[in-house]
Amino acid sequence: MNFATPLFLFFFLLIFGLRWILPILKALPKWAPKPFLLAGSYFFYMSWNPKFGLLLFGTTILDYWIGRTMDQKEGRSRAILLSISLILNLGVLAFFKYFIFFMESGNALFSAFGLNLSFPVWRIVLPVGISFYTFQSLSYTIDVFRREILPEKSFWNYALFLSFFPQLVAGPIVPARTFLPQLKTWVSWKELPLREGFVLVLIGVWKKVVIADQLSVLPDSFYRSPLEFSSAYAWAAVFAYSLQIYCDFSGYTDIALGSALLLGFKLTENFRMPYLASGFSDFWRRWHISLSSWLRNYLYIPLGGNRKSELRTYVNLFLTMLLGGLWHGASWNFVVWGGFHGIFLGLERLGKKFWPAFFSPENGSGIIGRFSYRIFVILGVVLCWVFFRSPNWKTTGIVFEKLFHFSSGADPAFSSLRIFFIAFFLFFVATWIGKRDEKDGSFRKFYEGLHPVIFGVLVGIGLLLGVIFSSESQPFIYFVF
Repeated sequence: MNFATPLFLFFFLLIFGLRWILPILKALPKWAPKPFLLAGSYFFYMSWNPKFGLLLFGTTILDYWIGRTMDQKEGRSRAILLSISLILNLGVLAFFKYFIFFMESGNALFSAFGLNLSFPVWRIVLPVGISFYTFQSLSYTIDVFRREILPEKSFWNYALFLSFFPQLVAGPIVPARTFLPQLKTWVSWKELPLREGFVLVLIGVWKKVVIADQLSVLPDSFYRSPLEFSSAYAWAAVFAYSLQIYCDFSGYTDIALGSALLLGFKLTENFRMPYLASGFSDFWRRWHISLSSWLRNYLYIPLGGNRKSELRTYVNLFLTMLLGGLWHGASWNFVVWGGFHGIFLGLERLGKKFWPAFFSPENGSGIIGRFSYRIFVILGVVLCWVFFRSPNWKTTGIVFEKLFHFSSGADPAFSSLRIFFIAFFLFFVATWIGKRDEKDGSFRKFYEGLHPVIFGVLVGIGLLLGVIFSSESQPFIYFVF
C-alpha cells in the first residue's frame, strides 16, 4: 500500500462523514480535544520507537521547568538558566546527530597527519524530528529570557506545543509565541476552516506522490552510479532533484498545515514559491521560512546582524548559513551547501552596492535586465543541491565533472523524460495558479464558493486521482533531519 492510499481512505470517509461528525464535535467543550491531541501525538511519535518518546518528554520537562523558574529570577540567574537549556538541548542534539560525524572527521584528520589515533565510532540511531523539536523548544526558552513571551503555566499545553503531531517530525518549526496563544483561544469545531484544510492536504498529497515520488527515479539512479550516465542525464537529474526536494518538503508542509487547520491550529508558513525568487536573500525568504526565520532571530541577530561593521555583517551571514547547513545533517556536504549560500548572500549584498542594475532585478530595465540575475540565482540554487543530494565527496566531484565536461553514457529513457516534463508542466501550472491567488485570491474564492457537496466530491476525486497517478511510496526527504 503506497503513501496516498491510507490518506485517501481517511479523508474520503472524513469528508462524507462530516454530516454526522460535526454535531458531535460541536457539542464538545473547548478543552476536550487537548488531552486527545496530546495522547495522539505521543502515540504517533512513539509508534516509530517508544524509547525516544522519553527523550521528547525529557526535553518538555526541562524547558517547561526552566521557563517557569526563569520567571522568578532576575539578572545573571536568568542567563544561567538559559545557558542550561542551550547546553542540554544542543548537547543532546549534538550527541545523537553529530557524534559519529565528529569522530569520523577526527579519525580522518589525524590519519592525514600520519597519526593512527582511533576514536570510538558507535552506532547511534537518530531520533526522528529531533532537530525540529529542539529548535522549537529553544525558541520558547530564548523568548522567555528576552521577556518577549510569558512562561507557559500549563505543563500539558507546553507538552502539546512540543509534540503536536502534524509538524513534529519534519516541521515547520513553530515558535512558541505563535502556537501557545492558540491553545488559549482555540476555536470551536464549527469555526474550523475545513475547506482550506482539505485543499492544503490535497495539494500536499499531489506534490508528494504524483510529482516528487515520480521524479525521484531520475536522481536516485543517477547518484547511485553517475559514471554510467551522460552529461544530458546529469543535468536532467540535477533539475529533477531540485523540483523533487521542493515538492517533497513543501508537500509534507502542506499536509501538516492542512491537518493542523482541521484541528483548529494555524502553523507557520514554510514555502512561498521559492523558485520565483529575485535573489538569494529572497530565496531564503521563500524557502524553509520557519528555519530561516529561526536562524535570523536566534543566531544572525544575536551575532550582531548588520548592526556592526560591514565585514562583520558578511561574517555573520556566512556563519549563519554554515550552521544552517550543518543543522540539516552530519556531513561536510551540508556544511559546504550552507557555506555556498552564505557566500552567495554576501556577494549579493556587495553587488547591490556596486552593480544594482544586475543584482536588483526589480530595478532592471527590459526583459534581460529583469531576468538575468534571477536565472543566475536559480542556477546557483540548483547546483548547490548537488552537495545536498550527493552521498559523499567522490560522487560530488563526478557529478560536477559530468555537468561541465561533456561525456557520453546512458541518456534518459523516454519514460523518464515524460515524467520529467509532465512534472515540470504541473509545477508551472501550480505556480501560475499560486501567483494568481497571491494577487487576488482567485483560487480561494473558487473553492470557497462551491456547494459543500460539490466541494466534497471534487476533493474526493482529487485524492483518488492522487492514488491512481502515485508512484511507489518514498520516505519524506526531511524525515532524516
